Amino acid sequence: MRLSTRLALSITVSMPLLFGCAGSTAPKGNPLPLRAAPVRVLMQTSQGDITLELDAARAPISTGNFLMHAAAGHYDGTIFHRVIPSFVIQGGGWNPDLTDRSKIAKDTGLPDATIINEWTNGLKNTRGTIAMAREPDADSATREFYINVADNARLDTARETTGNAGYAVFGRVVDGLEVVDIIKSGKIMNRPDIAPNPEDGGLQDVPVKPVVIVKVVRL
Repeated sequence: MRLSTRLALSITVSMPLLFGCAGSTAPKGNPLPLRAAPVRVLMQTSQGDITLELDAARAPISTGNFLMHAAAGHYDGTIFHRVIPSFVIQGGGWNPDLTDRSKIAKDTGLPDATIINEWTNGLKNTRGTIAMAREPDADSATREFYINVADNARLDTARETTGNAGYAVFGRVVDGLEVVDIIKSGKIMNRPDIAPNPEDGGLQDVPVKPVVIVKVVRL
């Protein structure tokens, strides 16, 4: 679920969409060789630490992609740019000044590679799980992710508006869910002046006080 136009999580009456930044047309695949055992990752934020357990067995592509971006420091200093208290918190792609890192990478000649959507791996969008954000195209996820703050069964369903596919879960919060709840409870605002694509109408549900992802490290 990447918010349309690289970020905005668009909520419609029929179903919320989570869009991310448009990626490159590079070949899709698993960027890192992984063992089947679960992988734990520490996400340090300005509101506290979140420990994630990534399912390398059932979501090897998404897990490998996330670890690749983490190892490269692509998440360090980014923010949770989209917060919907009854839905998700989304992050990993935007700076505190609301500039888009994926766009910056593309403009410098190093566009993010898109990955295959692993939404049929059996993992569900339940509270506390982490999944890949993307554009409407099913296989368009790059670096952005979201953490479910509620059970979001509709995100597991293939719909025409979401590329006839659901959204790929690849892990869960095993410690620090209270931090996720703090983040989801912060004040938010809309920023119509920030519009990567005119049709998107800017960014919505942006925290008034930036919640920074200080660092993401594999344990």
